Parts: sequence; structure tokens; C-alpha cells
Amino acid sequence: MTEESFKLFDSHAHLDASEFDPDRAEVLRHARGAGVVDVLIPAVAADGWPKLHELCAADPGLHPAYGLHPCFLPRHADEDLARLRDWLDRHPAVAVGECGLDHFEPGLDRARQLRLLQGHFELAHRLDLPLVLHARHAFAQVIEALRGFGKPLRGVVHSFSGSPEQARELFRMGFSVGIGGPVTYERTQRLRRMVAALPAECLLLETDAPDQPGSQRKGERNEPAYLVDVLHCVAELRGVDPAELAHTTTGNARRLFLGAA
Repeated sequence: MTEESFKLFDSHAHLDASEFDPDRAEVLRHARGAGVVDVLIPAVAADGWPKLHELCAADPGLHPAYGLHPCFLPRHADEDLARLRDWLDRHPAVAVGECGLDHFEPGLDRARQLRLLQGHFELAHRLDLPLVLHARHAFAQVIEALRGFGKPLRGVVHSFSGSPEQARELFRMGFSVGIGGPVTYERTQRLRRMVAALPAECLLLETDAPDQPGSQRKGERNEPAYLVDVLHCVAELRGVDPAELAHTTTGNARRLFLGAA
């Protein structure tokens, strides 16, 4: 299989972000040329849901997730969870999110973050949709919240940098881990060792564009096309053919988000 025949699924990219407003069509052409045929686009706040819906409705390879990102807590109104329930009833999505816990950014009310996250759990369970979870400096707390919910859920913890034990626990609970640009940096030795050792069945590849560019694109705007850099890095760490890893991770993403066999 040649590189041109890769079919990749970017499991996390914010293509609706304003950084892409000047050249979004060109960015998408670039992505398709690199073999990225599917992109999961997670919302961050209620005021962005209509733009995200319009973007995904115009391209069958773009897949929406709707939610309330913890880093945007000041933008969320108390009634936004109810609005999210109504929005999802009227606007089909492949996932609920981006949602989660962020214990890195200062000044974000942790109790309110947890209440919102639990509301997303309820919606995902009711609608039988996967979750797109953010867990910066809060992997243990997210796992605890999932355990406490007590009902079956599934999804992905994106930009994973927790321990191998946490990754395996999440996988047992129905969650994949998203691996992106950070793994391409030599300094992330703990993450690189973990990615080399985890079962391939629990891995998804992502860019988190326009954020988290890889080491080859440091200082640049990240794009879905650069998922190929992540693919080659992870394949090298695992000692496998990039084409094999592309097939596996794309299959993982399609099963999780699209219900594909």
C-alpha cells in the first residue's frame, strides 16, 4: 500500500475555528490530498453549534460532535445543557463533546465543570452516542467520574498523556485514547513509551488542529493534513508499517463514531 492510498480519520480537529476562516476549503483539499478522508469536529460552546452544523452538512467527510468544553466555562450559561439536549434531538451528531475536566487552566470552577460533565454523560447514554473527552491534568478525575456514573458509556479521551494503567482502564471502560502532535516530540519519552506498548485497538490518531502542531511544524497552525506526521511517528514507535497502522486506527475511529463494521 502506498502513502497515497492511506485512508486516515482525524479523530479531533477544530475545523470550525476562526483560524481556518480565510482558507478552510484549501485546508480541506490539502487534507484529502494527504489521505485524511474523515474528520471529527467537536464543538466547544453553544454559540458555535450553528456554524459547526453548517460546515459538516456541506461535506460528508466532516462529522460533528456537540458539547461544552471546560476551558470555555465562562461562555456557558446554566441552561446550555438543556439547549444541548434540544439541539442534539434536532441535529444528528456522531458524538457528544468536547466535554470534560481541565485542572490546568487557573480559575475554572471544578465543581461546575464536573456538573456539566455529568450532564454530558447523561446525554450520551440517553442518545447512545460516544463521548469526546478532554482531561487535561485530570485523567484520574475523569476516570473516577466515569466509574461513578455507573452506566455504560464509550468514547475517546483526546490528547491522552496519562499513564499506561489509566489508558488500559479507560479501554476496559469502552474508551479509546487519542494521540496527536505531542507524541512527535523527543522530550515526551513517557508518552512515546506508552504509545509503543498499548494495544492498537485502543488508539485513535488526531491533530487537535489548529492547536498542538507536531515537532516538524512547531510554531505553525496545525492542520488535518499533518495527521500523516503523527501516523509515521506512531508507526515507527510501534515498529509497524504505517499502512497497517492507518488501516487499524481508521477502523477504530469509524467503528466508534460511525458504527462501521
